[in-house]
Amino acid sequence: MTAWLRGAALAAGLAVTGFGLSGLLDDSFISEPAGVLRWAVGALVLHDGLWLPLVCLAGSLLAAAGLARAPVLRGWLVVAAALTAVGLPAVARAGHDSGNPSLLPLPYLRNWLLLLAGTAVLAALVALARRWRPAARD
Repeated sequence: MTAWLRGAALAAGLAVTGFGLSGLLDDSFISEPAGVLRWAVGALVLHDGLWLPLVCLAGSLLAAAGLARAPVLRGWLVVAAALTAVGLPAVARAGHDSGNPSLLPLPYLRNWLLLLAGTAVLAALVALARRWRPAARD
């Protein structure tokens, strides 16, 4: 990657960050920007302090088991991690409606497990299709 392309990417990233921060500070619905900052720092600590070590541990275990070169499994693990990151807050808060029964009305644990199972089946089908396809000829 050339230096001017890196500089352009950096400038674009800084511009988008500045636009987001100006929107955050000017939004009338956000009464406490410091609370948003605390949330962002907490998310960063959670990501780098918990999530990243777990991903590294999973990668080490895959390598130790000889599955480091299993692209379908690695792809499914990325999908499962994304589904977990998005769905875990709803799964953890299920049943805590704070007197509002419409707050979290769905069976989130069941739905999350169904999504994981469905994506696992799809990944298994892709792995089988890759194994059964005829070898490419030179």
